[in-house]
Amino acid sequence: MKHFFSILAFLAAIATTDAVAAPFTYTNARFGTVCTFPDEIFTDRLPEPENGDGQQWLSADGASLICSGIFNIDHDTPKGFVAAEKSSEGPSYKITYSRTGKDWAVLSGLKDGTIFYERRLFGKDGVIRSVWINYPPALKSKYDPLVGMIADSLRGP
Repeated sequence: MKHFFSILAFLAAIATTDAVAAPFTYTNARFGTVCTFPDEIFTDRLPEPENGDGQQWLSADGASLICSGIFNIDHDTPKGFVAAEKSSEGPSYKITYSRTGKDWAVLSGLKDGTIFYERRLFGKDGVIRSVWINYPPALKSKYDPLVGMIADSLRGP
């Protein structure tokens, strides 16, 4: 039921943007990573990597979205992930928001002059599933309403 309400909220967020965008749900065959996003905005699907760990899409206005999975070979935790990322901040990488839960982590900030938002789910199956969205700061009003809904759609088996 929660997922149903997430999709309704997602559709409402799409309706508030300038674009008319239909939701598209991607499912990664290797890890079962699932995310839903407006494919009328993220139109350019890049070739899947040879290892089959995920997929990347680009938008015409300079945004990108990656939905992927990796094996959690280091037995990382949400808090450990955030701490490691904060320790690697530098002039071109600045975290402005972070939050963790029992099995998830969220980061947002600036990387190489673009805004990024990342959500990771730490699965009991030993897989970390993630969605990464980045976009130019000039497009903040277009993408900010979408990133939370896209990130909330992230799930696995």
